[in-house]
Amino acid sequence: MTSASVGSTSPTFLITIDTEGDNLWGRPREITTRNLAFLPRFQALAEKHGFKPTYLSNWEAVVDEGYQAFARDVIARGQGEVGLHIHAWNSPPITPLTDDDLHHQPYLTEYPESVLREKVRFMTDLLEQTFERKMVSHRGGRWAFDATYARALLDFGYRVDCSVTPHVSWKRVPGDPNGNGGPDCTDAPAAPYYVGWAEPAPGQPWLLEVPMTILKRRRSPPERWLRKALGRQVDRLLWMQPTGRNLPQLLDVVDSAVADGREHLEFTLHSSEFMPGGSPTFRTEDDIERLYDHMEALFERIARRFTGQTLAEFAERYVETHQPPILPRPARKSSEIGRPPPSAVAAAPPL
Repeated sequence: MTSASVGSTSPTFLITIDTEGDNLWGRPREITTRNLAFLPRFQALAEKHGFKPTYLSNWEAVVDEGYQAFARDVIARGQGEVGLHIHAWNSPPITPLTDDDLHHQPYLTEYPESVLREKVRFMTDLLEQTFERKMVSHRGGRWAFDATYARALLDFGYRVDCSVTPHVSWKRVPGDPNGNGGPDCTDAPAAPYYVGWAEPAPGQPWLLEVPMTILKRRRSPPERWLRKALGRQVDRLLWMQPTGRNLPQLLDVVDSAVADGREHLEFTLHSSEFMPGGSPTFRTEDDIERLYDHMEALFERIARRFTGQTLAEFAERYVETHQPPILPRPARKSSEIGRPPPSAVAAAPPL
């Protein structure tokens, strides 16, 4: 069965791929893009099950000629989408923030607003000129997102973001050593919502947030106490993200999403995770084969109940059935990223 055989009223399965350089966890001094040649195999698997990946693309991917040819073909056949992904430390224009941006990998939200906006402008122009399509979908590099960033995305024509990670705080994950870490999404909703603290211009659509699918499982009281004392994540979090060791948990997420009546299920990986040695998680060819075995089983389960769409397609369908806020809402503080106004949150079961 493919998702094409599932009814149009079924929930949506979204594949989001951060499309970028090789093994950026190693903080390389020179960024290479050999992993992009491994994308066709994944695309074929997605199409086999009726799914349409959204390739959220950073600078080094966009200027890679092989990736350009691959992505143009996917777009031309209506089998996927290209969107924006920004790693602030190497996306032009280059404006140093720390003593070593390649090592610290600062969040885009740590840069001055003028620099943030210029990077969004430059990358948007590059993407649109390269692929001859209006860019409407976005995910922040290292999950960076705040009200200033959201307003910039609106100003440059973006309609949907997928940077929010419910139950997760990135405050203890440093970028700029003199900064405050990444966004705190601990209290963020699991369901899609209009970003009420980034008010659009009159007559313009609101920015839709489609959060990453992450389920929370409570640990026992002794475990919670110990982990809290050690400064670790108190509850167990199940991401819709394969590791090569978590297929039962992934299937649990799928079944829970169906049982909870969720509107969407969002899967993510990095493009470099499809290449042996392209990430700390999948180091060998055997690791990659295990990943594909798990994705085959996972996609087969998902295709029974979900319809595959790109982020842009999901956003278009969502706005047809969910009324945005009627009255303008004041911009909210960046620290309130996980707390959109209640009127801006679509009705859906929270975690």
